[in-house]
Amino acid sequence: MTSMSRARVARRIAAGAAYGGGGIGLAGAAAIGLLLAEVQLARRRVGIGTPDRVPNARGLYGGTLPTAGEAPLRLMMLGDSTAAGQGVHRAGQTPGALLASGLAAVAEQPVELDSVAQPGACSDDLDRQVALVLSGSGRVPDICVIMVGANDVTHRMPATRSVRHLSGAVRRLRTAGAEVVVGTCPDLGTIERVRQPLRWVARRTSRQLAAAQTIGVVEQGGRTVSLGDLLGPEFAKNPRELFGPDNYHPSAEGYSTAAMAVLPSVCAALGLWPAEEEHPDALRREGFLPVARAAAEAASEAGTEVAAAMPTGPRGPWALLKRRRRRRVAEAEPTSPSGV
Repeated sequence: MTSMSRARVARRIAAGAAYGGGGIGLAGAAAIGLLLAEVQLARRRVGIGTPDRVPNARGLYGGTLPTAGEAPLRLMMLGDSTAAGQGVHRAGQTPGALLASGLAAVAEQPVELDSVAQPGACSDDLDRQVALVLSGSGRVPDICVIMVGANDVTHRMPATRSVRHLSGAVRRLRTAGAEVVVGTCPDLGTIERVRQPLRWVARRTSRQLAAAQTIGVVEQGGRTVSLGDLLGPEFAKNPRELFGPDNYHPSAEGYSTAAMAVLPSVCAALGLWPAEEEHPDALRREGFLPVARAAAEAASEAGTEVAAAMPTGPRGPWALLKRRRRRRVAEAEPTSPSGV
C-alpha cells in the first residue's frame, strides 16, 4: 500500500473516530479472525519462560543530580504490556526505566517514574488509566508516554473505536497540563509464528492503525513516534536478540531499541532537545506535511516523530515530520526504593 492510499485510509478512520462513525474494516473480519488465532497459537507455542510478573520500575531516577530545590520531573507510563515492560526480568530493562534514566541525564534533573500500564490492555482501558493518573493526590505528570495498539488489532477492536479512546486520553492529559508522546501500534507481522499471507495482513493492519492513531493524537496536541517499522526489519533480522522468551514481547535489547526511538521525542516535548535539531532537516527528509500524509509516512519508517505544526491549511491540519537521531540508553536502576 502506498503512503498516499494509507493516508486516505487513516484519514477516514480518524474522521470516523472524531464523529462517532462505525468501525472500518481494515482487512476484513475473517482475515483478522485468522490473524488472532495465529497470534494466540504462536503465544501458546513459545510462551514458556516468559515471566508472569512485570518488574516494578517505579521510583526516582537520577537522584544524585542537583535539584536546586526543584521537584523531580514526573514521567507516567500508560498503555499495554509493552509500556509496562512485560517480558524482561529486571526493572532497569523496562522502557519506563530506560526513558526515566535517559530523561534524567538529558535534563540533568531527577525523574520520578510511575506507571498505570496494564498488560493485555486495549485502547478502551486508557479511560481507566487516565482517571487513575488524574485522580492521584500528586501533581499532574510533566510527560506521559502511551504505548498501545497491538491488542486492539488482535482483539478485533474497530479502528475508529481504538482511535477514539486514544484521542480522548490524549485530550484529557493535555487539558490537565501534561505533555504526551504516543508510541504507535507495533508491527504484528514480525511475530515469527504468523505466516504468510497473514503476516502481510498483520503488517498492513498495524500500519493503518498506527497512521490513524497519529492523526488522532496530533489533532489533540500530542506527538507520536512510529514503533511499527522499528520493531519490524530490526526484529526480523535479529529475532533471538530483540524478542523475549515468548517471541512476542521485546527482550531487554528490544526495549532499549524502542526507548532510543522514543526518548528524543520525550525530551523535545519538554523543551530539552537541542534547539538546532528542532528545525526540519531536508537531508533527513524532514518537513511540514498535511497531517494524514505525515502519519502515513511515519507508519512506514521507524523512529519517525509527528507533531502538530500549522493549525490548518487547504488540505486540513499540518504536522512536522522529524526523523530524530537515536541515542543508546543504558539499562537503568532507580536511585530510591521502588513504589512512588
